[in-house]
Amino acid sequence: MRLVRFGEFGRERPGIRDTQGVLRDASAVVDDYRPENLSEDLIARLAAAELPKVDEANVRYGPPLARAGTIWCIGLNYALHAREAGLEVPAEPIVFSKAASTLCGPGDDILFAKGMTKLDWEVELAVVIGKPALAVAQAEALDHVLGYAVVNDLSERAWQMERGGQWMKGKSFPNFCPLGPAIVTRDEIPDPQDLHLWLEVNGERVQDGRTDDMIFGVSEIVAYLSQFARLMPGDIICTGTPSGVGAGFTPQRWLQPGDTVRLGIEGLGEQSQMVVAL
Repeated sequence: MRLVRFGEFGRERPGIRDTQGVLRDASAVVDDYRPENLSEDLIARLAAAELPKVDEANVRYGPPLARAGTIWCIGLNYALHAREAGLEVPAEPIVFSKAASTLCGPGDDILFAKGMTKLDWEVELAVVIGKPALAVAQAEALDHVLGYAVVNDLSERAWQMERGGQWMKGKSFPNFCPLGPAIVTRDEIPDPQDLHLWLEVNGERVQDGRTDDMIFGVSEIVAYLSQFARLMPGDIICTGTPSGVGAGFTPQRWLQPGDTVRLGIEGLGEQSQMVVAL
């Protein structure tokens, strides 16, 4: 199943895209996809319901969650990305976070603020938690996953790397977490370590990788994080990016107002954004 939210900003409605690709309104079953509503029972009720079709003409898609719980991020989690950064492969997952207020729709603008000098792109597989997880074994970790989505883990590298302290300040500007177009439930993705992901800037393919290049796979990441915190429904895990980020080029390349970014993951859909100066 594919969970989507559609409509004007701040007035989105919950929906699904059915097996024929038709958009349907799910608001008769659930008022919105909020962390407290996410469960296997909700998925079952949506699957059993007869939901009305929606005319997709000029429809805007919002983030497939009304709000995020914790947005967890894993750094340097692709072997080729670690190599392009000139860094050693980490012995344990590098964990940081983004502000929940970064969440936005898959087609919403990338905001370019005064003072930004090194705005970078990162296509990533997002994991959405659907059941609380605390100290779970790796063999059971995927049972706690609701589904998967495309995410662009946008980063202001100067704020991230040159301003001291944690990475979070370079990751948390508004609209730095475009998610979607859908949360695809885990039953439709039999192996999250066998997906193609890519990203283009102004039509040029700059990232082109596969999730089998992850140093720590999805089940290992979920189990690992659950050692230190209780993962909750609505938590999003950004699992790392393949090689080809702007910081990895020689000379380095950064997004500028007017640039367009297009990205996607096999089986999960595509996003498209424009960089817009505030």
